[in-house]
Amino acid sequence: MGLDLYHGELYWPHTLKDIPSYPRLEEDVFCDVLIIGGGMSGAIAANILANEDLEIVLADKRKIGHGSSAANTGLLQYSNDMMLHEFAQTIGEEKAVRFYELCFEAMKDLKDIASSLTEDVQFKERKSLYYASSQTDADKLKTEYAMLKKHGFPVEYLDDNQMKERFGFSKPAAILTEGDAEVNPQRLVIQLIKEAALKQNVRVYEQTNVQEQSFIDGYWQIKADSGAIIHAKKIIYSTGYEAALHTDRLGAELNRSFAIATSRLENFAGWEGQCMIWETKRPYFYMRTTYDGRIVAGGLDEDPMEAPQDAKVLKKYGERLLEKIKEHFPEYVMDVDYVYGATFGESADGRPFIGKHPSKDGIFYCLGYGGNGTVYSMLGAKIIRDIILYGKHPDEELVAPDRPEKKLYSK
Repeated sequence: MGLDLYHGELYWPHTLKDIPSYPRLEEDVFCDVLIIGGGMSGAIAANILANEDLEIVLADKRKIGHGSSAANTGLLQYSNDMMLHEFAQTIGEEKAVRFYELCFEAMKDLKDIASSLTEDVQFKERKSLYYASSQTDADKLKTEYAMLKKHGFPVEYLDDNQMKERFGFSKPAAILTEGDAEVNPQRLVIQLIKEAALKQNVRVYEQTNVQEQSFIDGYWQIKADSGAIIHAKKIIYSTGYEAALHTDRLGAELNRSFAIATSRLENFAGWEGQCMIWETKRPYFYMRTTYDGRIVAGGLDEDPMEAPQDAKVLKKYGERLLEKIKEHFPEYVMDVDYVYGATFGESADGRPFIGKHPSKDGIFYCLGYGGNGTVYSMLGAKIIRDIILYGKHPDEELVAPDRPEKKLYSK
């Protein structure tokens, strides 16, 4: 049995039209690279690798784009759940800054890849407002502002008066960063794979569950549930929160988070630039707007892995998130149109798991554990591409799956 990734009613599927269909794998195939998983990581990897002289196969056990990507809230940010100055305290300032630079570069790459697509994926550049939930956290934000500014990241510091004047709600302090964006994540995944599949060197299969078997004569043998065998020189596991990558040893955790999409509003008066908003408190609350005038908000993270199925319980969580929105913008008149709970994964040290398998040559992982999953997927696809083509990437050790475990914080 697979993991139930979400319960409740999702918003993004209601925005889709003309969803492509792909065949189930029924006969043996050979390829240079097999990508297992047709979510965000697999979609970006397929799109990036499709430009190389490689034969690519992508297989997903579900319909393409209908796993965790359907529950993604579509906030794309280079800032991490771990602040830059917190990373610097644990892995050193040079490595911490380089990790943030990789995320910042990935944001630019996401903009480029979204703009290259032939259909609109509702990608919109936005600023991010990160506010202090308490006076104690205001001091942390001052430290973070200084660190970001020192290393050239576009950032502005706001005190409580500036917050009130510009956003209408009062918090002890905030930092306003540039370079982020919002997107319709499910549209992005589906369109990335659709356009990759149009290329001669990419074959896509859905409703195809696969299992690693053996390594023979330079090829990994991967058996599909139909009995067909995929012979692949390289494998990329982009299976998200369902990956069995020694997660206990690495300190990865699975829990559940909740999200809503509100009814439509006529305008967002007082919400400067419709920037994305999140807070320093853990677990944190966050919110963004959508193309059709809704607010998507999330948070209320909990330890249990799977979201409750009871509609009354989900309704209660939805009402709590709606109240959080109204604490910021009490004049907005809205209801909850969609509410769901979803499985969410994060690593113990705040970084994704990307790169070579610790002991199996030719096997890679692209697992974007954390609040920046889409950004991690982008930087991960580029790192793995370079390792496949050139044997290495200068930053691979920062996100390597076999890096030493080091827990940075607890919620």
